[in-house]
Amino acid sequence: MKRYISEFIGTFSMVFCGCGAMTINEVTGGTVTHVGIGLTWGLIVMAMIYAFGETSGAHFNPAVTIAFAYAKKFAWKEVPKYIIVQILGAFVASGILLFLFPESEFLGSTIPKVDVWRAFVLELLLTFFLMVTIINVSTGSKEIGVIAGIAIGGVVLLEAIFAGPITNASMNPARSLGPNIVSGNIEGLWLYLVAPVLGALLAVVSCKLVKDDNCCDESQGNNC
Repeated sequence: MKRYISEFIGTFSMVFCGCGAMTINEVTGGTVTHVGIGLTWGLIVMAMIYAFGETSGAHFNPAVTIAFAYAKKFAWKEVPKYIIVQILGAFVASGILLFLFPESEFLGSTIPKVDVWRAFVLELLLTFFLMVTIINVSTGSKEIGVIAGIAIGGVVLLEAIFAGPITNASMNPARSLGPNIVSGNIEGLWLYLVAPVLGALLAVVSCKLVKDDNCCDESQGNNC
């Protein structure tokens, strides 16, 4: 139960802070700024990894959970439970943001600014880069594991800054489901559900190609 609570709190915190920064930026006319939003996402991801990495593996993302199961580093039977609590965390966070900022039109929703297929490819690649980082820093030495939060949070920060203006840089189906559905912005939502999962799975395949040992095995311990 501790693992599920950790995944709920971690996903809730990410969506509340990250989408909260986007929402506050929206309702205040840009006071947070685009860079500020990117920093918020990167820092909250880093903080939650350090807070819950040893408890749940700090997935906070259905695409990451599925990819770790595919890599044989996480039990498939646990995947539905993790995804459910991750989605619940995202919805609760979005509901609170709606209560706090009822004037917001988007609540930090992910809405593509280009055609759907270009957005699909971009989200796939963003998640690929993220998962490449996650799986490599989570399967190396203890020293690498210590800096996992910085590495993963840094990638989220990087991608949020450069890709945010195009797709809002979701990389996470739960992160998109919550604010998009609560705010009623569901057009193009499917791409934010499918592309991250495919991108994360491709990252696992790449790990198998470049790492001889300790990438994909039967270990099912903590991942971050």
